[in-house]
Amino acid sequence: MRKADWKACLTDYVAGLAQRPFEPGLNDCALFAAGAVAAMTGSDPAHGWRGRYRTLRGGLRLLRKQGYTDQIAYAASLLPEIPVAFAAPGDLAVVNSPAGPALGVVQGEGVYVLTPVGLGLLPLLSATRAFRVD
Repeated sequence: MRKADWKACLTDYVAGLAQRPFEPGLNDCALFAAGAVAAMTGSDPAHGWRGRYRTLRGGLRLLRKQGYTDQIAYAASLLPEIPVAFAAPGDLAVVNSPAGPALGVVQGEGVYVLTPVGLGLLPLLSATRAFRVD
């Protein structure tokens, strides 16, 4: 359940990562999305994953050991899927990246995503899936 001040919490969280580069195990798409959920709800869906891997392959290995094919499958196991057109600020979206499907955070008509140098913004309509964060 989102906190009463979720908008301010999400804004602070995203602003704090604006210049932080992509780093597997510390600041990657899955942890970025999980951190957004934690900022809005107070519950971190990645609490057991943070800092336990240093490569994307290592992260996938951990997810697969727990029965998930990837970070998208893990998100789908926790959050209800919704049509992309119904995604609202704070929901999660799946976008394509050079490394494969990635999670981002919806903000209006855009999706905040991680890039090698910090945050980027893609059009929401480029998302392939979306998940409601209640």
